[in-house]
Amino acid sequence: MTMKQIKVFISYSWDSEFHKKWVKKLTDSLIENGVDADLDQYDLELGDRLPEFMENKITNSDFVLIICTENYKKKADSRKSGVGYEGHIISGALLSTANERKFIPILRSDDISSIMPIFLAGKLGVRLKDDFSVDDNAFQDLLATLFNKKIKSKPKLGEMPQRYKDRTSREDDMNIHNIKIEGIITNEVTVPRMDGTAGSALYKIPFRLNRKPSEIWNQLFLRAWSSPPEFTTMHRPGIAEVIGDKIILDGTTIEEVQDYHRKTLILCVDKANSELREILERNKLIKEREEAREQEHYDKIRSVSNQITFD
Repeated sequence: MTMKQIKVFISYSWDSEFHKKWVKKLTDSLIENGVDADLDQYDLELGDRLPEFMENKITNSDFVLIICTENYKKKADSRKSGVGYEGHIISGALLSTANERKFIPILRSDDISSIMPIFLAGKLGVRLKDDFSVDDNAFQDLLATLFNKKIKSKPKLGEMPQRYKDRTSREDDMNIHNIKIEGIITNEVTVPRMDGTAGSALYKIPFRLNRKPSEIWNQLFLRAWSSPPEFTTMHRPGIAEVIGDKIILDGTTIEEVQDYHRKTLILCVDKANSELREILERNKLIKEREEAREQEHYDKIRSVSNQITFD
């Protein structure tokens, strides 16, 4: 399978003869390592239109390497000369493209603020020294980026340590079984009969729970409602039931809920949650002790078995 040829354009300023030779060395190193790098020193001929050359190379390249120096920053920020024109094109591309990684700063100094143009502010670049070689980590990082091949890979995600896993598991158990009342289901409130008979002014009021509780929780809640931690003379022990994800009070009024039953409901839900957590913790400890006892038994069996020979 043939890999896609990576095309790169190098944007730089003609700071000095030494700098031009350094940029040419970088271009040659890229070409020798399989990157189709374009440079004006190679690709620009007498009579060519500079604006057209710059626009074409920046637009059609997979990457643009921007050689950041103090002189390049001055020209780019002030929009002077060919660098300034390239700055216009690059700025527009950075604003309109989703591929910001196309533009890679090549840093020629450790003082980033003095060499990074405004339109590249905040971008991560690679520092290449005057005497860089293709074996340097920085140059290899650049190649890896161009070829989309990671050199530094994250280690495989390991497992959470058991001591934290057990704690998290217990906390998850608590959250799973923590029931809350979310509110009154107003469209399911029934209408009182109001026929003059005893209790005809009362009606059903359903309350939505955050999830459907377990059967054990239902029993704990109903037991708590029959004998709540606190209650008033208006409390009616036998009117509560749990169906699905609802608590229903059958035989009350909205005013009674507001004045009396609301507090009792909260207390009874909290009590059922607390008692269920205690049951789950107790069962978990019993299971852990039983597993430890079995493990100890089989460890002993294996130990003694290894000492028994049948020679």
